[in-house]
Formats: sequence, structure tokens, C-alpha cells
Amino acid sequence: MSEAEARLYRVALPMRVGFDHPAARRSASDSLVLSLTVDGVTGLGECAPRAYVTGETTASVTEELRGVPLDGLFARLREVPPEELLDRLRRDGFAAAGVDLPPEAPERPGAYNNLVCLLETAVLDLLAHRLSVPAADLLEGFPAPATLPVSQVLDLSLDVDEFLDTRGPFHFVKVKASEDIDRDVRTVGAIRDRLGPKVPVMVDANMSWTPETAVPYARRLRDAGAELVEEPLPRRSWDALRTLRRESGIRVMLDESVCTLADARAAVAAEACDAVNVRVAKNGGLLNAARLVAYARSAGLAFQIGVQVAETGPLINAGRALAFRSPDALTVEAGQSDRFFPGPEMIVSPRPLVDRRANTLAPPPGPGFGLRLTPSAAPWAALTWADGRWSPLTRKENPR
Repeated sequence: MSEAEARLYRVALPMRVGFDHPAARRSASDSLVLSLTVDGVTGLGECAPRAYVTGETTASVTEELRGVPLDGLFARLREVPPEELLDRLRRDGFAAAGVDLPPEAPERPGAYNNLVCLLETAVLDLLAHRLSVPAADLLEGFPAPATLPVSQVLDLSLDVDEFLDTRGPFHFVKVKASEDIDRDVRTVGAIRDRLGPKVPVMVDANMSWTPETAVPYARRLRDAGAELVEEPLPRRSWDALRTLRRESGIRVMLDESVCTLADARAAVAAEACDAVNVRVAKNGGLLNAARLVAYARSAGLAFQIGVQVAETGPLINAGRALAFRSPDALTVEAGQSDRFFPGPEMIVSPRPLVDRRANTLAPPPGPGFGLRLTPSAAPWAALTWADGRWSPLTRKENPR
């Protein structure tokens, strides 16, 4: 093994159960996992690009990564003590890692967020292994509680009665909107009838409403018992979102509209939201996500620690590290990797778990994200970096 090497895995695990919402239907994972090894210490990172969120795809991020020389990164990891490099990353962002990334285009906010996330999470995991600390200790925030309650998501593949019968106990419920507002109103009403007034209910429209339908739809859902709507309009519809908040009496959480800190500031200036959904991949890595959480607190916004559907490993525990430093979050999404990938196909060990008896999380074990790749990852290997260059794996090296 060379002193410094990297390997990229393009992971498309078939899901045992699908997941449907207005913006996408998913039956397989779609992630990139990066393994960085420097002088015998390995860090694992992951991103889950979604074209309808930041415009990125696994193909586009792979191509961007092939243009990123890693020599500068490996030099920083060798030459700078881990405590000092971590301080630089916190202060200056991922530019402190010595990697030349494509310049941001103003018309494409967040266009390289998943590329940064992939590299940064691998670097942070490696630094945490060197420091022998869990990933949450790399972040500033509140002391971590012993457990965290997590939300339950009703997507379009599941009937509301089955959801209520099988997915409790419930701490927070997110309903993925359909194309039928009458159905959505009935769904919210059924949930409220069963669960009573104390469990928050949010409807995620995934940008499927129009400025003309938004106010009447929101009023009907509010009257049925919903307290929030998530990303109801096409992204960054600031004026229409302000109108929706003022005229419907329902709170608005933004997701796809807030990919960068600048987006969050624009939304606040426009009075366009009450809350933001913070997702590590969407928001450009763990440190940028933590910055967004800090801004939300300072601006008086509520926030959710969210996930991309079908994360496969490091990204799961990166989000959980952030969640355990953010116990003031409105809610935490744990994902459903245990349901999507219950068999030996899971590419990391130990499996990131949810206590389904209580629908709670325990902190990731550490050091770092507390994960290692399993043999199931090998068929998904796509690129290697060694001796100063990226190379595609041969058929012999990648039996898939």
C-alpha cells in the first residue's frame, strides 16, 4: 500500500422497499463513498447528490472529482497537526484542506456542495481517527444527550393506516404530499385523529405547489391539523413564500431553496420561512451544515436535521454527529437504511441503527463516524488515486 491513496465507490444498492415523493421516486441508493488513507489511517466520506436539489448527480460529482488533484490534500494531512488542521477547517472552510475546487457560479448556488461534502467528510473522519474522538467532538454546539427522538416519514408508497399501525411511537410526523390535495387533507386528519394534538405534523410538498394553489392548500392542511409545510413552491420563490406565510397562517420550512448560507440569509431578508431543513450533503459538508445551524439559531429560525433518502454509510453518521450537537432541533430525521438495506449488501459496519421500539438514536460510536467498509463495498469501486493521479478500476479489480 502506498503512503497515501484514495478510492471512490459509486454505490447503487437496490432498496428492499421504495420511497416516493413529488420530486422523485427511488428504488436504489445513489451515493458516492470516498476512502482516504494516509500513513495507515483511513477516513470515509460520502455524498448523495440529487439533481432536483443542487443540480449535481453522482456522474457529475465523479467527473468533478477526477479533476481534483489530491497531492495538496495529502500534503496538508501529513504536514499539519490534526488539531491545527481542524481549527483551520472550522475557521476558513474546506479551502484550508489544500484542494483546488471549481469556483462557485452565482447563478448556481450550491453547485459543488456534494463534491465538498464527499471530500470534507472523509477528511474529518480521518482527523477524528487521528485524534481518537467521535465526529461530534469536531463540532461546536450543545452537549450531546444520551438519545434523540426521530421523526417518522409517510411517503407515497405507504397507506396511512399501515403507517399509523406499524411506524410508532411518533415524536414528529412528516407527510410527503401527493398530487391530490383532498387525499393529503384526509391523511393529515387521520394522523391528527389518531395521535392527538401534541405530535407535530408537517407536509412536504417538494416544490409541487404553485403560487395560485399554495395559500388555499395550506389553509386546508392547517385546518386538518398540519403545523408546517416544507418547500411548497419552486425553489427560492421568496415573494410567493412570504405571501403564503402571511395569508395562510401556517409555518414554512425551506429545504431545496436553502443550499447555502447566502440562501438562508436571502430567505430571512424576504420573510420567506420559519424553519430550514439542514442536510449535510445538500449544504456542502458537515462544517457548512453546522454553520447553517448556527445561523438559524441567530436568526430565530427553527431547523430540522434532515437526510437524503438512501444514504449508505458515512453520511448517515455525519448527520447524526450534527444532530447530537443540535438537541434544540425541531426534529431529527434518522433515515431508513435499516429498512432499505436489511441484508448483507450494506457497505459499512457496524450498521447505523435506530431503536425502532422507541424511535430514538444513540450517538455514533466513534472514533470519527465509527464505520469501516465491508466486503460488500468492493463491487462498487470505480476510481483509485495513487502515484499522483486518478485511474479507473479495471474489470479484474472491480468484478461488478
